[in-house]
Amino acid sequence: MTLRLLDTLSGEQRPFTPLDPTNVRVYSCGPTVYGPAHVGNFRSFLFSDLLVRYLRYRGYPVTWVMNVTDVDDKIIRGARAEGSTIAAVAERWTARFLDDATTLRMTTPDVMPRATAHVPEMADLIGTLLERGHAYRTDDGSIFFRIASWPAYGRLAHIDPAEMRVGERVESDEYAKDDVRDFALWKGPKDDEPAWETAIGRGRPGWHIECSAMSMRYLGASFDVHTGGVDLVFPHHEDEMAQSEAATGLPFVATWLHCAHLQMGGEKMAKSAGNIARVGDLVESGVSPRALRYSLLAAHYRMALSFSEDSLQAAASAVERLDAVWAALGAYRSDGPDDATLPALLAEARSGFEAGLDDDLNASPALASVFELVREVNRRIAARSLSTADAVRVREVLTDLDRVLALLPDEEALESDLVAMVAARAAARAARDWAESDRLRSALLERGVAVEDTRDGQRWRRVEVARG
Repeated sequence: MTLRLLDTLSGEQRPFTPLDPTNVRVYSCGPTVYGPAHVGNFRSFLFSDLLVRYLRYRGYPVTWVMNVTDVDDKIIRGARAEGSTIAAVAERWTARFLDDATTLRMTTPDVMPRATAHVPEMADLIGTLLERGHAYRTDDGSIFFRIASWPAYGRLAHIDPAEMRVGERVESDEYAKDDVRDFALWKGPKDDEPAWETAIGRGRPGWHIECSAMSMRYLGASFDVHTGGVDLVFPHHEDEMAQSEAATGLPFVATWLHCAHLQMGGEKMAKSAGNIARVGDLVESGVSPRALRYSLLAAHYRMALSFSEDSLQAAASAVERLDAVWAALGAYRSDGPDDATLPALLAEARSGFEAGLDDDLNASPALASVFELVREVNRRIAARSLSTADAVRVREVLTDLDRVLALLPDEEALESDLVAMVAARAAARAARDWAESDRLRSALLERGVAVEDTRDGQRWRRVEVARG
């Protein structure tokens, strides 16, 4: 099959055809760093991660750019409230975002441009819009995009511009403008706000121009895929597309992909609603990072996903099944013949996995194929119908599929004292000292090592340890 993606602009699911097969270019709207990102934000980031991982699995070279918005009204207010600078606030929460992304095994984007480092590019882009008659200045030094100059406005969100709401992260009357629908490209200087000296005057960039300038800087005037949450379709991405195409005269993005909201308690997870869960807090409470990643990837990205204790428990159980089969395969030893039917089983699992993801990144059937393979492999392990080489082959296939999923346990070695405890438990069991064997098993589990006894001998695997 061919990868097919549902484009928000056209409303159609189409075969993915890169503009340049030697370099697929992907841009994702990243965090606005005025506070910690919550797991609803990370659902959008991880869906982009899944896209990039799958493109690379399919053999495409990918350049992935994710911006960091480090100047924004909320960042300014936060810095003012704590008597700090926007740089200090942004640096703190950017570091937290990167830590959380690493915890959730998100691929590090190839480029993570910060808005404050690209103000000259933004000023140049705004200058072009002024020259072409798509922007105008106001008395306070601000510059706005003139929506009336761009008849195509509204195509992405499928709205009539005459009926739309105000599309800006400010109140409609905070800045003077010709038309309430127009959005700020540049904000005139204020005494209590940061400002930059540029070719278009002193001030600071509006939110929307940041992504246009940074995406064009690293990916060109036209690129393959733009991702983000569904809440960004309007006004943010609509404004991005309008100002970019008005400036270049070229199509901005070939395929727009938007992720549905994560819900908690039946409502969209959002800071404003107060129903948020943060990665660090969840992990500190004992939630497995891999289970959290699984829970955010398990449903199709365009479907609203409910986040709850039940969904986390289901994800934890799924990850435990993966860990168990992984450990069992690693310990498995049999001198019997190879299983003649195994190659067909592995090919079927891979085919089902790819068919699911080829269908607009539908992770649900892809994961179902993996767990059907796990179920069948467990049956064959119990029946001793696999050879030692077969067990290696299964692990190789799981490893390959995990380039996309990033769910398998790490293969790190045990610390020396844990190695000694595992050996001591094996000796106690051999001596039929069941009390000491059980004591060591419990002690190892408290350190995050689960020990199991199998026909192939004692085996261990890492597990998450709940924190108090």
